[in-house]
Amino acid sequence: MGAIVTSPDAVVARAADGFLPRESPLAMSAADLGRPPRAVGKPVSVGSGMTMRRASVLVLTAALTGAGAYEMYMVVQVGGVTIMEGMVLVLFVALLAWIAFSFASALAGFFVLLRRQGNALPIRDDGPLPEVASRTAVLLPTYNEDPHQLMARLRAIYESIAATGQAERFDWFVLSDTRDPDIWIAEEQAFLALCEACGGGRLYYRHRADNVARKSGNIGEWITRFGGAYQHMIVLDADSLMSGDTMVRMVHAMEQHPQAALIQTLPVIINARSLFSRLQQFAGRLYGPMIAAGVAWWHGSEGNYWGHNAIIRIAAFAEQAGLPELSGRKPFGGHILSHDFVEAALMRRAGWGIYMAPTLGGSFEEVPPSLLDFAARDRRWCQGNLQHLAVLRTRHLHWISRLHFMTGIGSYITAPLWLSFLLLGILISLQARFILPEYFPKGFALFPNWPAQDPVLAAWVFGLTMALLIVPKLLGFVLLLTRRDTRRQFGGGFRALSGVIAELVISAMIAPVMMVFQSIAVVEILLGRDAGWQTQRRDDGEVERRELYRKYGVPTACGVAMAAAAYAVSLPLLLWMSPVIVGLLFAIPIGAWTAKPALRALFVTPEEVKPPAVLVRANELASSPAHAPAPALATLRQDAGLRHRHLSALPPARRCGPGQIDLHLALARARIEASESFDEAVDHLTPRETLAILGDPALLEEVLAK
Repeated sequence: MGAIVTSPDAVVARAADGFLPRESPLAMSAADLGRPPRAVGKPVSVGSGMTMRRASVLVLTAALTGAGAYEMYMVVQVGGVTIMEGMVLVLFVALLAWIAFSFASALAGFFVLLRRQGNALPIRDDGPLPEVASRTAVLLPTYNEDPHQLMARLRAIYESIAATGQAERFDWFVLSDTRDPDIWIAEEQAFLALCEACGGGRLYYRHRADNVARKSGNIGEWITRFGGAYQHMIVLDADSLMSGDTMVRMVHAMEQHPQAALIQTLPVIINARSLFSRLQQFAGRLYGPMIAAGVAWWHGSEGNYWGHNAIIRIAAFAEQAGLPELSGRKPFGGHILSHDFVEAALMRRAGWGIYMAPTLGGSFEEVPPSLLDFAARDRRWCQGNLQHLAVLRTRHLHWISRLHFMTGIGSYITAPLWLSFLLLGILISLQARFILPEYFPKGFALFPNWPAQDPVLAAWVFGLTMALLIVPKLLGFVLLLTRRDTRRQFGGGFRALSGVIAELVISAMIAPVMMVFQSIAVVEILLGRDAGWQTQRRDDGEVERRELYRKYGVPTACGVAMAAAAYAVSLPLLLWMSPVIVGLLFAIPIGAWTAKPALRALFVTPEEVKPPAVLVRANELASSPAHAPAPALATLRQDAGLRHRHLSALPPARRCGPGQIDLHLALARARIEASESFDEAVDHLTPRETLAILGDPALLEEVLAK
């Protein structure tokens, strides 16, 4: 499919080559979203009965939505439907459809796992390990991450692959987009230590001078330089962890299914310490497999990509998944942030299969330690998903791919819809309480217009809506009861049930705060505010008091306003809305409480009771003493070996065109020339100027010689 395959010797690095192997270029260009794909393969099989599977999910969604819409109409039509009541009805139907769709998919996953199935492709997770023949590159993109933790995880994965006896089939690339100069040099230092610990086996490091297009550009640049030497790539995140057994089975599945372009695993959350992260870890481990199995069951070969812990066929990716730059200004224009959805859709558009393997196991990740850290990451995802409004117009997409985009968009649009729904409900109540109703509107009317709702029926509608949200979690617990070994690893049935109840209560308090955060994010994006690219915090979740007050101020103010409005109407209304109001009123203490370390006895998961070998090894390596990154230039001056490797890995200095100037490099050169000593020069350099020096061999040697 256009890949250039070379012999294994062609990708073995020599000491003089710096950190990289010989290049094996592979062409990759941006896809044209307005035209059919360049090369269409034979359509992949979606499996028997796929039409009925999809119809069952959609029909159940429509039936639940229709029934709920009818009952809600009966609630508000008692005295005639006013304009505001009509708006509430429309919002309720839209939100109920979203909930019903998730419920139908989770219900499918329950029955799939009850039959001990789950993967879209027949991938065995037990039995003898298959032999693989193809070459696979393991890619670890990184941006300003802790080098010690990063290399500890990578070494654990490397050793796990070595234990399978098939290490010669895998090459390893750390693809750095780091912009902090001290972390950059610390990365190189940690990488050299990793190479020494692993015996110098097929480990490579590349730092990109220009981090255009962020992660997608990072991967794309690697493909155009080295992709021709490999058939597959396994893409990791900085917090990813995978077992060698799982990776070998993924490669074997790709070899057995030549029309598969991508296989996505279900990463399990690990290493949670704060109450918030342990809550996410428990919920993801208990409910996640059921939800993912349901999705895999009816998605078939039209699955999705979550950006990491997946294997990709390089030929398919290079031919079809090059991302164009969207027209217009940020945040909707520019480079695509949530690139993974789009890459999967473009490969499926050309006839390749995108599969999910939620029960394969051996795939792990970490989660932000606090609600504020989670919201910061979620803000970036929100912008990326809303960008997909422009991608929805892409020609020849499979309808399931369009559904993926709409689902991602809907996951954020529902937050302001919920907030609007609640506010309209309060306004209707305030109107009924303080504004004299117009019993006889203008025009002829035989009977008065009595504004009223049916409170008993409203309670039933509310209860049934909550049931659609809660029942999938209870089904996840029921599945746990059917599996003795897994139940023991959750601490037993009683402890798992206690965790389910605690998760429901805490999540109910957190949900209103996230609703406000996501609503603010949507408004900011619509107003043109870009999210930027921040490094994710991966340590403990402790938050300073000032930041707590500043970040949780808006949710708290919303809670005060809602409570006052509800109480002004009646005490019963205040009690009715208390699940939302309590979470908002106590946003600050809830945020502080959930960010603190939690007891290990709460929210126990199998990976804690019986941790896999790769996790034990990664944590062992990460717990070894580590030093904070030292000043980059001072480190290179003191370590001649590191300096030699750094210089040998740098590309030739870029030449600016006529009339162009690299401002940071020019300022750095001026400061160096004006300084009398190395220490004086370093003290006056900004981080951006230091970064420019590190990328310019001549100027770097000049400043180090001072």
